[in-house]
Amino acid sequence: MSVATQLGYMLALLALGAGARAVGVLTPDRRDALTAAAFYVALPALVFESTVGRALEEVLVWRLLVGVVVVLFAAAALGWLVHRRRADPARRGVAVVQSYHCNMGFLGVPFVAATFGGVTAGKASVVLGIGSLVQVTLTVLLLTRITSAEADVAAELRGVARNPVLIALLLGLAGSAVGVQVPTLAADALSAVGTLALPVALLAVGASLSTEGGLVDPPAVGAVAAVKLLAMPVVALAVFLALGAAPTTVRAGVLMLAMPTAVSTYIYASELGGDRDLASATVVATTVGAVATLFVVVRALGVVA
Repeated sequence: MSVATQLGYMLALLALGAGARAVGVLTPDRRDALTAAAFYVALPALVFESTVGRALEEVLVWRLLVGVVVVLFAAAALGWLVHRRRADPARRGVAVVQSYHCNMGFLGVPFVAATFGGVTAGKASVVLGIGSLVQVTLTVLLLTRITSAEADVAAELRGVARNPVLIALLLGLAGSAVGVQVPTLAADALSAVGTLALPVALLAVGASLSTEGGLVDPPAVGAVAAVKLLAMPVVALAVFLALGAAPTTVRAGVLMLAMPTAVSTYIYASELGGDRDLASATVVATTVGAVATLFVVVRALGVVA
């Protein structure tokens, strides 16, 4: 499947999820069931299958870990610089965190696996692990500082530690370290379940997108989208090339960090005093806009990496 076809397929599934929600087919309960299927079954299967059968040194490389941390902090700093003068703390906090907080789980790993596969998918799973820890910590700290809300960072990190996708990653890496050989039948079953991760996640994400708040602060939404979808991939590419990373590391790192703003930022905004309408509008804008920017990123990676 070509990159253009793959992205068209993504957009169609997002639209299908949003349309099914609008006409009442994907009710909140059914949407939550889809989300649970992706989160507890398909994504863990994909992450485990992409890591367990590979040599540990293939997927767990220091340049990948360092690059992800550097880019996330750089994007957070850029978001802070761009939005620091916004008067409303609720909007300023949301704009800053949405400038770097990537949808690595539901969109990132499945898209990388479908686009590049192989060891690149395994490295994308590692990016998800380190990225989740950094993003959650940064988001809670920044939002609470900007909005003056109260939160227990340790409790949030304990929640991340119980994430089934990250547990699957740790099991996959542990199996890789000790040389576990998954039987062919089981490996084929995991692969089949893992291929469902992208379509199921896209339907769930599409059903979660909402424009009920209307057109909220277009300059803020546009600025967030510019940092998230344009500046962050460029920064990521520069960082990984500067580190002398291998092509598979560059592809996994840049593509994962080029993902749109995570739907979970809406939840953080709701819980920590952020502007929920702006959060919702930005998630919609970056998710739809990413269909175009990811095409450019993938083509650029094909040349550079």
